[in-house]
Amino acid sequence: MNEAIPARAAIARMRPYHPPLEGRTGKIRLDFNENTLGCSPPVSKALRALSSEAVSMYPEQETIRREMAGHFSVRPEQLLLTNGTDEALHLVVDTFVERRMTVLLVEPTFAMYRFYSERAGARIKSLRYDANFEFPLSHVLSALRLEPRAIFIANPNNPTGSLLEMPDLQRIIEAARRTLVVVDEAYFEYSGVSVLPWIRRYKNLVVMRTFSKAAGLAGLRLGCIFAHREIAACLRKAQSPYPVNAAALAAAHAAIRYPAYLERSLREFRRSRAELEGGLRKLAIRFFPSAANFVLVDLGDRAKEVVASLANQGILIRDRSSDFGGRGYVRITVGSLRETGRLLRKLRETQ
Repeated sequence: MNEAIPARAAIARMRPYHPPLEGRTGKIRLDFNENTLGCSPPVSKALRALSSEAVSMYPEQETIRREMAGHFSVRPEQLLLTNGTDEALHLVVDTFVERRMTVLLVEPTFAMYRFYSERAGARIKSLRYDANFEFPLSHVLSALRLEPRAIFIANPNNPTGSLLEMPDLQRIIEAARRTLVVVDEAYFEYSGVSVLPWIRRYKNLVVMRTFSKAAGLAGLRLGCIFAHREIAACLRKAQSPYPVNAAALAAAHAAIRYPAYLERSLREFRRSRAELEGGLRKLAIRFFPSAANFVLVDLGDRAKEVVASLANQGILIRDRSSDFGGRGYVRITVGSLRETGRLLRKLRETQ
């Protein structure tokens, strides 16, 4: 019998990543930061209008990409479309991070930063948020003096919901003289804080956005990379020729052309987040203020019990205790007002 071919050493050392469980359809999905209101009617219409010819062809993205560049107020050569933020991260690491180079992370944060860096064989320098989830700015600035190859920053951060303000981000970028600064703005629509205009000024800055969250297109996988044209040109050389499918392009095109639905969705989100935080206060459940579409909650020793009880009643929330040394933190996505009301009622019943 032939022998199995061993994986690269970097892959063999990695811990497996466990994606979302199956069987979420039809439940109240407050576990993966999706827009539970769904995509807009114009997006649904655009998807229904996809012809068999469009589906049978390799997708043409240039016209839509140029229109999207105008929507984001960047030049077309500063924008790449990707198969979700995952491909964007893979592309950045594949282009700029070589084996044994150092990648700087502040954890807990989005797991894919570590995933793709480890896959490339990079060394991970990990700093930690403090007990109040304050970003360790002084430690980051010190670490940047050692010139790591890249630093990844989610802003707002997932799962803490905390936000770095513009002056702190500017200090990081200017201190990173030989370091690529990747700012992941997946939750920008909820925070309103963005460094996107800075890509004209800083050649070491990469900004990422996604249509998976506020636009409600998680199932179609469309992300964006924004960078100075020199950085973007390097990324484009490393990218496959057809990274984005025809359905994702059609949906994103409709989403940017009809922004009224997004505005209505964000209004309901703001009301729902206020309702959730107010309800948690009344229940004397500790939580942390969030600039994103989720709230990190401390359920202590009862965390696993509460998560399981809610799941049995069709309400899914995310156990994040493993990110915090086993402490009982859970992350709750802000759903519709109706979903938030039901969640709070069920939480009350568990007390």
